[in-house]
Amino acid sequence: MLRKNLRLLAIAFSEEDEKFLYSEITNIHVYKSINNLSDMRSAVWGSDWDVILFNHDKSFLDYCTVLNVLKESGKDIPFIIYSDVSDEDTVLSALYSGVHDYVHKGNAFYLIHAIEREIRNAGIRQTKAKADDQISYLAFHDVLTNLPNCSLFSDKASAMLSRLVESDAIAAMYLVDFDRLPYINSIYGSSVGDRLIQQFSQRLSAFSNENCLLTRIEGCKFAFINANVIDAESVQDFANRIIKLAISPVAIDNLVFYLRLNIGICVYPANGENIARLLANAESTLSNTRYLWKNTCTYYTKEIEVAAIKRSVLEISLRSAIEKNELLLHYQPIVDLQSGALSGVEALVRWNHPEFGLLLPEKFIPLAQEIGLIIDIGRWVLQQACRQAKLWHQTGYGSLSISVNISAIEFDQIELVNSISQVLAETGISSGLLELEISESTLMRDAETSTQILQALKDMNIKIAMDNFGTGYSSLRYLKHFSIDILKIDRSLTHDIIIDPDSSEIIAAIIAMAKNLDLSVLATGIETKEQFDFLHHLRCDRAQGFLFSKPMIAQDMLHLLTQRKTGTLA
Repeated sequence: MLRKNLRLLAIAFSEEDEKFLYSEITNIHVYKSINNLSDMRSAVWGSDWDVILFNHDKSFLDYCTVLNVLKESGKDIPFIIYSDVSDEDTVLSALYSGVHDYVHKGNAFYLIHAIEREIRNAGIRQTKAKADDQISYLAFHDVLTNLPNCSLFSDKASAMLSRLVESDAIAAMYLVDFDRLPYINSIYGSSVGDRLIQQFSQRLSAFSNENCLLTRIEGCKFAFINANVIDAESVQDFANRIIKLAISPVAIDNLVFYLRLNIGICVYPANGENIARLLANAESTLSNTRYLWKNTCTYYTKEIEVAAIKRSVLEISLRSAIEKNELLLHYQPIVDLQSGALSGVEALVRWNHPEFGLLLPEKFIPLAQEIGLIIDIGRWVLQQACRQAKLWHQTGYGSLSISVNISAIEFDQIELVNSISQVLAETGISSGLLELEISESTLMRDAETSTQILQALKDMNIKIAMDNFGTGYSSLRYLKHFSIDILKIDRSLTHDIIIDPDSSEIIAAIIAMAKNLDLSVLATGIETKEQFDFLHHLRCDRAQGFLFSKPMIAQDMLHLLTQRKTGTLA
């Protein structure tokens, strides 16, 4: 059945033919009959039609000419010829030209059926075209911000740079990062974070034009390539305009957020001759702003490139460091301050890099955290340390404790407790001789969850040390409820205990508090006899530092254990 309110455009119909159409097609709502090409063009371009009927019997209009007008309009309107002429060659020629159907006059039933079918087919084609357009749009645009994605951005930016080659002009790449997004997502949920990204992108879009392209890289990181700049002053001026966006807070519902931006800048062609290199150099530059004041910009330098190359080499080789046996452990003695005896050791990971030599943890552990290798490295350290401790126990040092650091990422893992249990079972070490060091900031990040995890470890008879105590923001209320055994005082406090009254008073207070809470105290960074005497006088339990020994390999540690079996380290 024909749709209601049919909009029909009839071309080259006589009055008699028109009367027939009205008598046979009763659902016509909008009808127009035209008899010349000019009116046909105006009708097609100026209105929407459900179907076009063309009377092929009128010799003054050729259907190919009329069909071309329809094609030029770009509209998908069923085009049906209604004619007395029905020889096979004429019909086939018309259909090959793009006519949707060819109906012999007098066959009203078939005409109505053809109109129904072709309107339906047009609807299917239009729906598919919209879907294809949507797929194409999504393939080249960021869903959250509707900005060009990196692929489209790179294509357009590359075309822009190719035009600059002839004019010997410059352009500037700006990588803009809003660094609080992970925190906001964790506190308020990703929906709030997404809306923040959208509002931020709208602000940035105000600077976008045909010579200044914008894209969203990931998270809340965006990139501009600006060909409107002409010198160093204009490059900096555009960066200042971006930074000014951080002045006004972003309001979402009843929440108000202040933006803190960092920008990495590199200039074409001096800092890169293609988009890929410019983006890479801007990324390296942006990473150097991590520890700077916020709302600042940093320019690319050759030193940054060298550092980025070294980081890339480290990243590639770190992924296979365990399999290649490049990681190793050094051990630093922990001394009982009252007896002077060696009571335990701390396991400290090192990387014997084939090109850069022996690397300390600060040179590669942050990288391992960034690229997702810290879990594997942490488990390897725990296994090796426990295995080595078991060997020492079997050699005659059965009371020696082994201390291992647990990173914040490891502590967040659901399988942490099971993983530690498996290592204890594999190595056969007594759980009571394992000490896990967890930083104060890690424990306080989610105190309730930390309490549950610590209790599970405590149930396994594992000792827990709060690492870096005195440098964070512990709540004494949680300190009382945490299932910890040891407060490990950070070396930044012990370093000045002899010359700084404030440091000495703080340490004295920590030791007194720990005694009241029935906690053991371990002081780190002890390098002088005066520091030792001060801590001994306060009845601090244990200490470690260069006064006793630097970290050493397992073989040297065994020699020290043997040497000090009946003696002391102080």
